[in-house]
Amino acid sequence: MRDTYQAVIIGGGPAGAAAALMLARAGWSVAVVEKAGFPRRKVCGEFVSATAMPLLRDLGVADSFLRLAGPEVRQVGLFVNDSVLISDMPRAETGGDGGWGRALGREHLDQLLLRHAAEAGATVWQPWTAAGLDREGGRHVCRIVARDKQDAAALRAPVVILAHGSWDPGSLPTQAVRRARRPSDLFAFKARFRDARLPAGLMPLLVFPGGYGGMVHTDGDRLSLSCCIRRETLDRCRRARPEAGAAEAVFEHIRSSCRGVRDALAGAELDGAWLSVGPIRPVLRARGLPGTFLIGNAAGEAHPIIAEGITMALQSARLLCDLLISRQQEAREGRALPSIARAYAAGWRRNFSSRLYAGSLFAALARTTTGADAVAAALGRFPAMLTAGARWSGKVTPVLARGGPS
Repeated sequence: MRDTYQAVIIGGGPAGAAAALMLARAGWSVAVVEKAGFPRRKVCGEFVSATAMPLLRDLGVADSFLRLAGPEVRQVGLFVNDSVLISDMPRAETGGDGGWGRALGREHLDQLLLRHAAEAGATVWQPWTAAGLDREGGRHVCRIVARDKQDAAALRAPVVILAHGSWDPGSLPTQAVRRARRPSDLFAFKARFRDARLPAGLMPLLVFPGGYGGMVHTDGDRLSLSCCIRRETLDRCRRARPEAGAAEAVFEHIRSSCRGVRDALAGAELDGAWLSVGPIRPVLRARGLPGTFLIGNAAGEAHPIIAEGITMALQSARLLCDLLISRQQEAREGRALPSIARAYAAGWRRNFSSRLYAGSLFAALARTTTGADAVAAALGRFPAMLTAGARWSGKVTPVLARGGPS
């Protein structure tokens, strides 16, 4: 395969694959470096907001997405203690795509997007890992290594897009570094179930001591449960059930805390193994190096409590690629990148900062008993506040590029 491109993208998840597809269709020579073999399961809530549908349609994957995904999510709920509260999900204006979000497993979504990127002309290096990033003669040099360590290559490009996510440590300056253990560290768990009793079209938020989570019907008539839990609470769960694994101990903690979960999963069967990852630290991250751009969770990660991770990944890819393509002659030659970076940073803040703030607020309320009880009491009197909360978290907000709708 060639080693010189106009853009190298590190990461083939929703953000990276969508960016590769958009740039390749615009005539760019693009390489995607993805360390995992596809299909692969991933710790992820799986929900995609309706506001992402116009982009999926532009990318040519909407019909496949709708065919594979779970039912339309028309209601939002809150399961906390013995309370089961339900309200309407706000409907998004998406130009004829229904206005409702759906859930699709990452083993399907990621492979769908990356396959379309390859068909559009992107070169996919998979499974390869980015081992380093240097600057040489006005271009970036990305050193990559095959998973079996038997081969290596150096990819050169004026533009590098970092879409490597936020959880896994690595050799790049923008990847996670191991930090000191903290009681407040969040660990994420995810599993799927068959024969669940949760009404189709309902996506409840789960609040339990020391954490939060969510459930949604996804592809294959399955229900996906994902959650985040503080390290100190996880440790207590494991001490309480030393004979069980970490995931089983957390699941029992959630079931014992939420009547809605017990009811929804009574008689349900676990479909596959539990997945886990952590610690995760939702935050707005630093900008990339000159000539590099961060998208998806690499750029900034909202608390999973708002279920906007995939949508933000897709929308951030669109925001960046719209800017690169609008000045593609200069960008392909490595010019105009500082001004594009400034415009992208401003657009990112304009589109996503409020979601990060909403996620932080909701997560802080959910993680404390006092906050969770207060929220449950308020929503019990005014359940329509659930609809408002979904609206605040971005469920109806289209991405804005250069000040106008995309």
